[in-house]
Amino acid sequence: MSAKPLHLGRPHARLVAALAAAATVTLTGCGAIVTSAPEAQVRIIHATPDTSGLDIYQGPNALAFNLGFGAVTSYIPLTPGSYTIHADTAGSRQVLSSAKATFASSTQYTVLLGNSAASLQQLTLTDQSQPAPSGQIALRFIDQATRINAVDIYLVPAGQKITAVTPLITSAVFGTNTGYVNVPAGIYSLIMLPAGTVPASSTTATYAGPQVTYSVGSARTIILIDQPLVTTPGLQVITAEDFDPPGTTS
Repeated sequence: MSAKPLHLGRPHARLVAALAAAATVTLTGCGAIVTSAPEAQVRIIHATPDTSGLDIYQGPNALAFNLGFGAVTSYIPLTPGSYTIHADTAGSRQVLSSAKATFASSTQYTVLLGNSAASLQQLTLTDQSQPAPSGQIALRFIDQATRINAVDIYLVPAGQKITAVTPLITSAVFGTNTGYVNVPAGIYSLIMLPAGTVPASSTTATYAGPQVTYSVGSARTIILIDQPLVTTPGLQVITAEDFDPPGTTS
């Protein structure tokens, strides 16, 4: 796996039927489903660095097969209700994690699989499915990097230097979930420094991403994850697309 940053807002798993439903359903392509009632929408993100592929099940029904580290599925329609979601080693029924969650109609959720394989954690998060306030974007940061110390997170506008910017988030550590933070829409580079570092021209960033355009009204979840070890621990990110206003292209 390449050490460069991952920005995976599109499907990266083979999705299969995800419903234990009474309604008649039709499955098309990667998850276009027509039913007679509003549904919950659920996606899966694999952020556990020392596991390979995972098979994800909702009860006996498969949601994703062989989901790789750093991958994000598309949203999968699910009949509202309470379900047990479990993650198995790909190709087997060896359960690595299992958790029960309730999914409401017309609501989007992320099931996030993180931490090490020996202590695999399963978090169910409610995602933003409406636009950010006028002129703003909504960003949620979740730290699932197990090998990196606390970091300060900067959004550096295009044309500016990090020395002229204050951190958006300070002292993010494993398990941090900032919730959605509204900031002006624009073009930004995501930079992370060891917590408490005063930026200077000679500062080495823990993570330095490319310039990204964030469209007005959009919502994103940015997940800090471990970089596969080369000689020293590193940091990379997954950017998952929670909401885009109608007509937005990416």
